[in-house]
Amino acid sequence: MTTVTLVGTRLAEVGEEFVYNGEASGCAGCPYRDQCLNLTEGRRYRVTSVRESGQTLDCAMHDSGVRAVEVEPAPVRANVPTKGAYAGSKTSLAGPCPHTECPSHPYCEPKGAEFGEEYRIERIVGDPPHDYCFLDRDLTLVEFEAPDES
Repeated sequence: MTTVTLVGTRLAEVGEEFVYNGEASGCAGCPYRDQCLNLTEGRRYRVTSVRESGQTLDCAMHDSGVRAVEVEPAPVRANVPTKGAYAGSKTSLAGPCPHTECPSHPYCEPKGAEFGEEYRIERIVGDPPHDYCFLDRDLTLVEFEAPDES
């Protein structure tokens, strides 16, 4: 299901993904609050359509303004423990990792997914991008199912 919202003009391209972080300090008193603050905080979204008939609106948070777009919840790619990781199963993230220089770090701590939450695996992507896990974890790169917006 798609939702119409406002995003910064730099994000207003079909296929662009972002994690909605909620209200910012500059949003107070904005006349577009209801159109802009209508997503679920912490969730990853993908732009599916840009409203071409819409105009660019001034925004205190986005220096080049905002545009109306349609978005839908997007799947999240993540590294999860290999044991029990198969399409259709539920799993959680393995836990925090302090090794920010590792090529797998964005998948071990993915934006749009939380530690301690369970997610259904939509599909197995394959091996993680790292050669060796510094925490000696046996991991598989998967794509979590996009959540419903209900």
